[in-house]
Amino acid sequence: MPSHVIQVAPVPESHETRATKSSSRPYEIVVSRSGRGFIRRPRKDKSWWDPGSWPKSVCFAMGFILIVLAIVLACALTQEKGPKLYPHYAHVHYTLRETYEGETFFHHFNYFSDIDPSHGFVNYLPRQLANRLNLTYATPSTAIVRVDTSLDPRSIPDASTGSTAFERVDPGLGPQSIPDASTGRFSVRLESKKQYNGGLFVFDVKHTPYACGAWPALWLTDPSNWPENGEIDVLEAVNEAKDGHLMSLHTRDGCSMARAERHMSGIAQHDECDASKNNNAGCAVATNISDLAVSIDPLHNAQGGSIMALEWRDDGIRIWQFARDAIPKDLVRRMPNPTAWGMPAADFPNTHCHIPSYFQNHSIIVNINLCGDMVYATWKDSGCESRDPSYP
Repeated sequence: MPSHVIQVAPVPESHETRATKSSSRPYEIVVSRSGRGFIRRPRKDKSWWDPGSWPKSVCFAMGFILIVLAIVLACALTQEKGPKLYPHYAHVHYTLRETYEGETFFHHFNYFSDIDPSHGFVNYLPRQLANRLNLTYATPSTAIVRVDTSLDPRSIPDASTGSTAFERVDPGLGPQSIPDASTGRFSVRLESKKQYNGGLFVFDVKHTPYACGAWPALWLTDPSNWPENGEIDVLEAVNEAKDGHLMSLHTRDGCSMARAERHMSGIAQHDECDASKNNNAGCAVATNISDLAVSIDPLHNAQGGSIMALEWRDDGIRIWQFARDAIPKDLVRRMPNPTAWGMPAADFPNTHCHIPSYFQNHSIIVNINLCGDMVYATWKDSGCESRDPSYP
């Protein structure tokens, strides 16, 4: 055996693929001069895929590329875990489930009669007394909620002068009244018996009280778990509402509209929805006062009020206000399609606020407050201070 090498025939292709996947050359049996043989794997050619064969300059360049890729990947992961993009608000088909209207309107509500939690100068009356004083009543087309506006019987002009306009069977003011009206005007706060976790709510508001010290509101919350379960203010008219109606969210810590993309015609007042910040102003939006028909109460009321529509869904919370002569036709036909309504007055997207986590188990609330936290906070800027500089 002059060469001392015996070449072994290659194995079949299919077998070689499994046994010698990393080599294209067959095995060699090497026989030493002593006659002993051993198997030697073939020497691999240096490959581009073998980092050990790369020049230092290439190694440096590849290392830099890998670092850049790692940074880009980290940024991508951070972006994925960060705030969401603006929601699509895809079309949702709504069907009418409930209607609160006409003479059965008040059957759907409980009458709140505890001390006002927002420190107003009011006494909220129970159902029986509110009905007796005519503060709540309904017709086939309208439900009325009002404040007792009677005068103290002691201040009524003497009947001998011919003025008996303020006489009444149940005097609404005075320390002898029950409850004691000297601690606050008689008023009403209604809370719906049913609670909600989303949907489309349409409110026909024909008249909104306005005056220095007045604070009427249409809103939703979980009265037993505030602010943990959130609050949605559909319409608030504080003092004379010269700066427009307010639409707001109030929550526990963690819900914010800061840096969120928003599509709305209203003007943002605050970005933080956290009730513990900004004296519980919430992330409020004011209606654009250029739209006088819905923003300024004397005109709003003179034109028959407006329609307030609240869409509450996982994508976000949006509120529209339609003048009486601009109600969408699909809404009139009771086939509402919010995607066709155009820009809302207020938009609260889920970008920095997970809506299902912050808004749960809400009752619809209608009340008329007098004075209270919101009135105090806006008294100076509302123009009412000029009428009573000593207040509050």
